[in-house]
Amino acid sequence: MKFSEIVQKLAIHLPEGPAVFRGEDPEITGVAAVDEATPGSLSYIEGGKFADRIAKTAATALILPMDPQFQQQASDRGIVWVATREPRLLFAHAIALFYQPFRLPAGIHPTASIHPGATLGENVAIGAFVSIAQGVKIANNVCIHANVSLYPHAEIGEGTVLHGHCTIHERTRIGKGCTIHAGAVIGSEGFGFVPSRAGWVKMEQSGYTVLEDGVEVGCNSNIDRPAVGETRIGENTKIDNLVQIGHGCKIGKNCVLAAQVGLAGGAKLGNNVILGGQVGVNNQVTVGDGVIASAKTGITSDVPPGAIVSGFPAIPNKQWLKTVVLFNRLPEIYQSLKQLQRLLGPKSN
Repeated sequence: MKFSEIVQKLAIHLPEGPAVFRGEDPEITGVAAVDEATPGSLSYIEGGKFADRIAKTAATALILPMDPQFQQQASDRGIVWVATREPRLLFAHAIALFYQPFRLPAGIHPTASIHPGATLGENVAIGAFVSIAQGVKIANNVCIHANVSLYPHAEIGEGTVLHGHCTIHERTRIGKGCTIHAGAVIGSEGFGFVPSRAGWVKMEQSGYTVLEDGVEVGCNSNIDRPAVGETRIGENTKIDNLVQIGHGCKIGKNCVLAAQVGLAGGAKLGNNVILGGQVGVNNQVTVGDGVIASAKTGITSDVPPGAIVSGFPAIPNKQWLKTVVLFNRLPEIYQSLKQLQRLLGPKSN
């Protein structure tokens, strides 16, 4: 499409109003990373450390920050541009103009197994070998890809997409506009066993798993249901691949959990929490609103709202950065200590 048409379609995402280089109006054939762009591509520059890419890129059009110097560089090269305070966010909207993920057409594949006691809304798409048990409720415009299993009385909200081979267990309620990726398991039994003289006794997991509207769960992630009560994932929270969320966890709104995060049973996250890859949270620990934990952090006790933590056990990020520098110097520090002990003599030992 023409560059001017793209800008027009993106105008709704430009609250400050579009600032556009008024040059030619080239045809744009796709989107690309700035280093990989070819003629006809639209790309973006997010900030100062990428400024040198403007002189090198083969992109025909760029999304730029509100920086007159960047804009002049692009103009001098004949690259058309649109400027915004959040170039990466606008680029995300631009990608959606050129690409939409595959979605099954409405209808039921003949190999699907649907219990007569299940309820299906309008415009539902059900792929090959899907299994839908008794009492399942599926709202309008839901898309269920091949080999998905829905256990009895699961509820799927309007517009939700279930990708291939995911499993939705009983006592699970999934809200509107959610996406469950391939291989994810929602509402599986929590890891509940009680010790006895005869060995471990299984505690049945009779609770519920609730995903509020707009939740996304990555491939091969697991969200367990509890013995009683509920496991709840707040609205618009995004969960990466290979994440384990234990029974009875409560996660707030707009949280982001990167790959291989693990939450033990009963952990609580506030709103807008960000957990980097391989972060672990102990059972019954509370993590406050807006907390950021860097990769591999081990959270063993409560974290106050707004904190940035790192390390194991978790400590404030600034303190952790200082300790990392010292850790790398431990051999040198140890040698200095040995030399000092030799100078001071035996009594110093």
